Amino acid sequence: MSLHALENIGEAFSVTREFLTPIDVRRWLKLALIVFFVGSGVSFPSAQFNTSTPSAYVPESGLPFNAPVNIVTLVVALIVAGLILGALLALIGAIMEFVLIESLRTGEVSIRRYWSQRWRQGLRLFGFRIAIGVPMFALVAGWFALTVVPILTGLDPTIPFAAFLIGIPVLFIIGLLYALVSGLTTVFVVPLMIQTDSGVLTAWRRLWGSIKTAWKQYLTYIVIAFLLTVAAGIIASSVVGIIAIVLLIPVLIVAGITHVTVSLSSTIGIVLLVGFALLFGLAMLVISTLAQVPVVMYLRYYALLVLGDIEESFDILSDHRPSTEEP
Repeated sequence: MSLHALENIGEAFSVTREFLTPIDVRRWLKLALIVFFVGSGVSFPSAQFNTSTPSAYVPESGLPFNAPVNIVTLVVALIVAGLILGALLALIGAIMEFVLIESLRTGEVSIRRYWSQRWRQGLRLFGFRIAIGVPMFALVAGWFALTVVPILTGLDPTIPFAAFLIGIPVLFIIGLLYALVSGLTTVFVVPLMIQTDSGVLTAWRRLWGSIKTAWKQYLTYIVIAFLLTVAAGIIASSVVGIIAIVLLIPVLIVAGITHVTVSLSSTIGIVLLVGFALLFGLAMLVISTLAQVPVVMYLRYYALLVLGDIEESFDILSDHRPSTEEP
């Protein structure tokens, strides 16, 4: 039995190269915008995990201290704002998943057109991600509370220690299951939703039937895709790191000149340094996102090729495979 996950490693390179070349700046910038939300978007359920654990004095009674009202209001406002921002990013990221797959499927990158066509399915994907993410977040929050609250309230230290030990394998197993469902939804279910213009659960039922039949193929894909993701991530990070060092040199030169002329501690010096730091950060954000474009395109094309080979009726790239492909 041939394993399609192994066969399509090279073919995915060919399809990706054909899609990304010849290099067009406008096209790459559009793809970078898509990748920014798809690859860097914040998941709503985990967007604000560590935002509300302030270090504060806890009296022996175990009751929380009386913080000034304005501080409490500020903290609550920041949490609410963070949740809203995280939800907005997650929603945009869900819709952009369909924009990305449509771009790969048709070979044309059009954010506005595909957004208008697929935003309703993006809402469904967003709702599904919330539905599986909230229980995961609640489980992590519960484990955190069982571990930390007894320590803060002065209870027997064996209770949080036992909760910590028991929670590690439980969270690992459930977290692995969550990652599998979330990952398969992104790379396989979204294309099936586009193919049949259906919802998440309908597409998942189709995929699950195929998984039960060809589970070895999907398991091989999961392993190979993980290794490819790690390898591609290392390469992209190395390239970005080299570029960062190159760009950092002129920043250090400017800092040295500023120190000699106006002093770093002066107002002008601080303004110049902050300005250059912001420019450097923005430049690195753009560069790192552009570096992720070929990585994301390759991994998504790889998944689509494997899906189409496992189940011919799932193939949405039949017209965009390399011309060198043998019959």
